[in-house]
Amino acid sequence: MTQDRMLKLLAWAAALWIGYEFLWYEQYKLAGPTLVFERLSAWSGIPERPFRLFVAVQEMIAAALVLWPRTRPLGGLMALGLMTGAIGFHLFTPLGVDTYGDGAQLFKEACFTWVMAALVVLAHRAELRALASRLLQR
Repeated sequence: MTQDRMLKLLAWAAALWIGYEFLWYEQYKLAGPTLVFERLSAWSGIPERPFRLFVAVQEMIAAALVLWPRTRPLGGLMALGLMTGAIGFHLFTPLGVDTYGDGAQLFKEACFTWVMAALVVLAHRAELRALASRLLQR
């Protein structure tokens, strides 16, 4: 088995994790206010509900893209961006790393999901380069 083939198989597992992680947390984002978005809203001045729902929709789109093989590279990029934002909010806002006092579980999951998204992007870098090349030629 070639290294590229092995990386693509690992990217499948990573995509399944990303889809699961994003879709699992939608139940909380869609159900109503959460501590995370209440704190971020108070800090940023962005109304909690639109902020929370915007993130929820973005995560659902990323989950769908990453689970569909043809759009997996774009889903990986989107997931990488979303998790970079999540990690940044945890590190650089009053949200903090251990938001719920549970040993930073949410932050650790965000970091792991970021690594999984980076793996998807790495595995599909050739497709992303080809797409960028096509877009830049227009």
